[in-house]
Amino acid sequence: MEYSLLDFLGLLGAVCLFMYGMKVMSEGLQKAAGERLRNILSAMTRNRLMGLVTGFSITALIQSSSASITLVVSFVNAGLMTLAQSMAVIFGANLGTTFTTWIISLLGFKVDISAVAIPLLAFAVPLLFTNSGRKKSIGEFLVGFALLFMGLSLISTYVPDLQKNPDMFNFLNSYTSLGFGSILIFWFVGVVVTMVIQSSAATFAICLVMFAKGWIGFDLASAVVLGSAVGTTITPIIASLSGNVSAKRTAMGHLLFNILGSMWCLALFYPFMTMIINVCEGMGLGDPNELYRYVTTLQQTDPDIYNNLFNGTLPSDHPLHDRVGSARAHVVALQASASICLSLFYTIYKLINLSIMIWFTKQYVKVVEWLIPARKKSEEEFGIKFISRGLLSSSELNIAQAEKEIAVYAERVGRMIDMAHTLIHTKDSSEEFNKLLSRIEKYEDISDNMELEIANYLNKCAEGRLSNEGKMKIAGMLNIISEIESIADCCYGVGKIMVRKRESRAEFTDEIYQNIDSMYHYLREAKNLMLDLLQNIETPDTATIMHSYNKEREINNMRNQLRTANVANINDHRYQYQAGIYYMDVISDIERTGDYIINVVDTVKDIFRERHPA
Repeated sequence: MEYSLLDFLGLLGAVCLFMYGMKVMSEGLQKAAGERLRNILSAMTRNRLMGLVTGFSITALIQSSSASITLVVSFVNAGLMTLAQSMAVIFGANLGTTFTTWIISLLGFKVDISAVAIPLLAFAVPLLFTNSGRKKSIGEFLVGFALLFMGLSLISTYVPDLQKNPDMFNFLNSYTSLGFGSILIFWFVGVVVTMVIQSSAATFAICLVMFAKGWIGFDLASAVVLGSAVGTTITPIIASLSGNVSAKRTAMGHLLFNILGSMWCLALFYPFMTMIINVCEGMGLGDPNELYRYVTTLQQTDPDIYNNLFNGTLPSDHPLHDRVGSARAHVVALQASASICLSLFYTIYKLINLSIMIWFTKQYVKVVEWLIPARKKSEEEFGIKFISRGLLSSSELNIAQAEKEIAVYAERVGRMIDMAHTLIHTKDSSEEFNKLLSRIEKYEDISDNMELEIANYLNKCAEGRLSNEGKMKIAGMLNIISEIESIADCCYGVGKIMVRKRESRAEFTDEIYQNIDSMYHYLREAKNLMLDLLQNIETPDTATIMHSYNKEREINNMRNQLRTANVANINDHRYQYQAGIYYMDVISDIERTGDYIINVVDTVKDIFRERHPA
């Protein structure tokens, strides 16, 4: 057997080069699109038609359905679109993935793309060293485009030459004559190969080479391509594992769409293939099976020509040179038509599948909700909700998820303000006091962990190439989460003060409780204003910012008044000196909490408001 380990490693390297080119091209376009891509996904999903157009456009743009659907999973995870909206985008993305197959089939055999790829690199690589982030991203896209087709060319070179390796041919041939069983086997091969390499485009490229060289027929090639549609769902599934329930449901919807599509197509496989062949013949492409028949017949009737058909090494004075050249020209013409027919099969299948499934969007949502039920509310009460390292894709896009997470973080820490207020009014010798204090302490610990998780996520985003605006956002959000965590510390500080009060047996009077209640009233209003700003952080309202500053002044003024009155009250023996100390500690703690709240407002104003002047 002439196919060596080195040849196999060459094939593996060619596939890796193809996949790396796809990755670089995809990431380059994502970075170049940046905020635009995010706005498209978040805005153009208001109805099923726009969702379809969005899914198709994004997938055609970044050349990867796995990448685009992973973005959709991320946006559902971040709450930027609903599960129902995501279904339409997923349907469109599945159609958009055919765009890549058309590029491969149209350029892969009509043009010697490797001859164009090297000059393209000469133009693209200098862009990587420019100061413009956008030019760098365009350079990445061009480099990825060149590497992708260089990989495709190398795949064709390193795919085992089956006529020179009879053992491999016999192994493959033993599974090509089992009727519908062969269809199922090659469908399963398409699923497994795509799951392993996580790229349906790479599977399509390998299948296209085998089909174009006449090693498998049109029906088996179509079965492999059909299986690759199911295999490509593995990437969003992996990405969703560390996401929330909605992210998992979105990935399940993608899987369900492709499995149901494969089921009906396999059930009607032979009539469907007959229709595809009729369409190809009607378009003047001929019967795609003609390539397989011609090569097989040539092998049986004229093995000398067949053995020299693909290697192109015969000298010009060789007796078979002209006949081999003529046969090769005929095969190239058949290859071009057959590759288009394979893309046509994939496109028509996707169109029909889409036309059927789009009307059952609501049913899809109900089914995936049934398959992946929501966890109990208590299980998700306080933890990371929107962000996850597993969903990182493009740094600019992930900023939106961090913004959502920070709003939730602030809302949950805000609950601690109410807990602290309640604790002050709870009898310190009761079991309820101990439970509430323990709950505040637990919340403070989890708040520390959430701050670290969000900060790590933001630092991970910052590792990517960001615009200056993106860098400012990251810096601002890091400051915001630090201030929010300080709010949690203050709330826990109130608990510690009340414990010391209990140990000293000091008692608060009704007047003290009323004054504390008034301070908490102002603090709660300030907290609500802060939450409003964080929930609309991209478009902060000027009036809300001004109200926040007014509320901060009210808190400070009341603190000063109470501090002055406290000295007089102690001198007048209206309450004990020790009680006055703890009373002032609580008031100071509330005032510090207000300071941290206004620090958050300052950051929102400085970082985000400047981009949206009134």
